[in-house]
Amino acid sequence: MAPERAVRIVSLVPSATEIVCALGLTNALVGISQDCDFPPEIRGRPVLSAAIIEPAESSILIDRRIRQAVHNGQSVYHLDAAALARLAPDLILTQELCAVCAPSYTLVERAAKLLPGQPQVLSLEPTSLSDVLANILLVGRMAGRQRRAEALVERLRARMETVRGRAVPLRPRVACLEWLDPLYAGGHWIPEMVDAAGGLDVLGEAGRPSRLVSWEDVLGARPEVLVLMPCGFDVRRTRAELGRLTGRPGWVDLPAVRGSRVYLTDASSYFNRPGPRLVNGLEILAAAIHPEIYRTPLPAGSLDKM
Repeated sequence: MAPERAVRIVSLVPSATEIVCALGLTNALVGISQDCDFPPEIRGRPVLSAAIIEPAESSILIDRRIRQAVHNGQSVYHLDAAALARLAPDLILTQELCAVCAPSYTLVERAAKLLPGQPQVLSLEPTSLSDVLANILLVGRMAGRQRRAEALVERLRARMETVRGRAVPLRPRVACLEWLDPLYAGGHWIPEMVDAAGGLDVLGEAGRPSRLVSWEDVLGARPEVLVLMPCGFDVRRTRAELGRLTGRPGWVDLPAVRGSRVYLTDASSYFNRPGPRLVNGLEILAAAIHPEIYRTPLPAGSLDKM
C-alpha cells in the first residue's frame, strides 16, 4: 500500500499562516500571501496573492484606494489561480472578516472549485479572543493536529489568565487607534484585550468591527493612555505617520499626551492578526497600561513611547 500523502496547505491570510506554523505544520505550507512574513521559515514559499495597494503610501492614500476598490465591487487582493492549481492543496485558509486582509472568500472558493479533488476552503472569522482560540482548534482538527492544537490553546489561555489575574481596581481610560488618517478605533478583540490588561477602552466596541471616529471623539474621550496600532504597521512605520496626529488642534491637551503615555506598537505582529501572537499583544498592552505591575520582558521592537 502506498503511504498516505501529507496534507498540503495554502494560507492566504497571515494569521492563518502563523497558526499553521505554531501547530508544527510549516513543512505542509505550500503557498502563502504577500503579507505572510512570520515565522521566518516560510520565506521562499510561493506567493499566491498580493494587495492592490502600495504599503509605502501614506495612510490617507491607502484608505482612498481601498474605499475605491470596495465601492467598485473589486477585491483588494489579486489571486494567482493558475499557481494555486499547480500546488494542488488539500486545505485553503482564508477569511471574510476584513476585505483588506485577504482575497475575498468568493474569489478563493471559485478558484478552488476548478481544482482536482475539490480542496477544502476554510474561512476564519474571529471577532474575539475566544474565537481566535477556537480557530486554532479548528485548523488543528482540519489539518490532523488536534492534540497539538489543544496543547497550544491551553498554553495561550494560561498566559491570558496570568495577565487577567494581575488586574487592579484602578482602570485608566485607554484609546487604541487602528488607523491614523482617517481615524479608526480598534474593535473586535482589541477592547477585550484592553479590559483584560486592566484598562477601560473609551472608543472601541468589543466584538464589533473597528469604527471610524472623529478627532472630536478622541478629544471627548480624554484617554489617559493612547495606544497607536495602525493596521499592518510596525513601530517605525507608525512613527513616520505621527504628524497626522500631533498637528491636530487639542493634541497637547490630551491627558495621555500631558502624562507622556502615548505608545507606538508593532501592530502588524501583535494586534492586527488574530493568531497566537495576540497573547503577546495582551502582555504588551498590560505593560503599557500598568507598567508599575507588568514588568515581563517584551519582544524587541514591540512597544515604544512617542
